[in-house]
Amino acid sequence: MGAGDRYATFDCYGTLIDWDGGIGGELGRLWPDADREALLERYHEIEPRVQLGGPIPYREVLAESLRLLAESEGLELPPGGEGALGESLPRWPAFAEVPGELAELRARGWKLVILTNSDPDFIAASIERIGVPFEDAITADRAGSYKPAHGHFDRFRAVHAPEPNRHVHVAASAFHDLGPAAELGIPAVWINRLDEASEHPRAAELPTLAGLADTLDRIVPA
Repeated sequence: MGAGDRYATFDCYGTLIDWDGGIGGELGRLWPDADREALLERYHEIEPRVQLGGPIPYREVLAESLRLLAESEGLELPPGGEGALGESLPRWPAFAEVPGELAELRARGWKLVILTNSDPDFIAASIERIGVPFEDAITADRAGSYKPAHGHFDRFRAVHAPEPNRHVHVAASAFHDLGPAAELGIPAVWINRLDEASEHPRAAELPTLAGLADTLDRIVPA
């Protein structure tokens, strides 16, 4: 960390990696005759509740959420099927524009850090998929909590000590990321891939990562 360093922190799944595509693909494989979009919406309701139980490994969160989804929808999980999401996650692809935009940010001097509710092995596989290096990846086990709790942001500040007004958070989830960023006074860029509505404040909003380098340069000039 150096004087004047600019930091961009990122959520990973849904922001950099196609989370809905990865989960939806597995739901469709497990239950090809079910309504995939309805199952995905229900899954998004269940997973945050599982995370309220504390920072258990994310692999276990995925398994328990899938088990509860099957139970709530009257669907049968095949033997060993509760591990389907965890087994497939390392193969989930990055969104097409992500590698180029992150490389441009690095070229402009931005330091990149991931703040994720995921596990170290998962995020390592996803960073390899992205193909662009990060200064750090703060996972739930290091933070001691799941977002929207403040543990990830607190840990980032303790380790990297960004100067005031030299840090921007970038994320797709209003619930997990825009909320805590606002509470902590961190400017945020909402990557609103699903064209959702939110009352959480943000410094900027983009439909994808395309143009993020220019946006961040306007928020925190070099």
